Amino acid sequence: MKFLIASDLHGSGYYCRLLLDKFSEEGADHLILLGDIYYHGPRNPLPAEYNPQKVAGLLNGIVDRLTVIKGNCDSDVDTLVSDFDFVPSVQLVVDGARLFLTHGDKYDKDNLPKNAVDALIYGHYHVGFIEKRGSLVIANPGSAALPKDGRPSYLLLDGRKLYLKDFKGNVVDFAEIGR
Repeated sequence: MKFLIASDLHGSGYYCRLLLDKFSEEGADHLILLGDIYYHGPRNPLPAEYNPQKVAGLLNGIVDRLTVIKGNCDSDVDTLVSDFDFVPSVQLVVDGARLFLTHGDKYDKDNLPKNAVDALIYGHYHVGFIEKRGSLVIANPGSAALPKDGRPSYLLLDGRKLYLKDFKGNVVDFAEIGR
C-alpha cells in the first residue's frame, strides 16, 4: 500500500488541489494529513486561495481514502464541515515496520513517544526533512501551503521506503524504515 503524507494546508484551496493532483499522480492508495487543515493560524499569513470551505469540499470527495490527524489550529467546529473525523494520532504497521504519525505540537524529534516505533512522522514545523537516529527514522513532510523554506513538500511511503518530495516531483530525501 502506498501512502501520501502531507501537513499544514492552512485553508489553501490552491495547495489542496495541487496536493490531490500529486496524490493521483503518485498512485497513492491513502492520504494522511498531519493537521492544521482549515485555519491559517494567528502567526501565519493567508495562504494562496485561502478558502477553508473549498478545502473541506475537496477532502470530503476522497473521504474513503483519507485519514486526518488533528493539529493545533484545528478545532471541534471543523468537524461540522468535514465528512471525516480528526484523530489525535495514528499508529501504522507497514511491512512489519511500526510508524507513529502525529501533528508535532506534542511529539517531535526532541520529544519522542515512549512506545517503541521504527518511524516518527509529524508536521507542525513547516520544514520537510528525513533524519535517521540509529534505526529510528524521523520525518516531517513540511507544509503543503506555508513552507518556511519556500518549498511545498510531502512524504510518499511505499512499503518501507520513505521519500520526501517537492511539488515539482523531485526527491529531496529518502530513507528506508526499519532497515
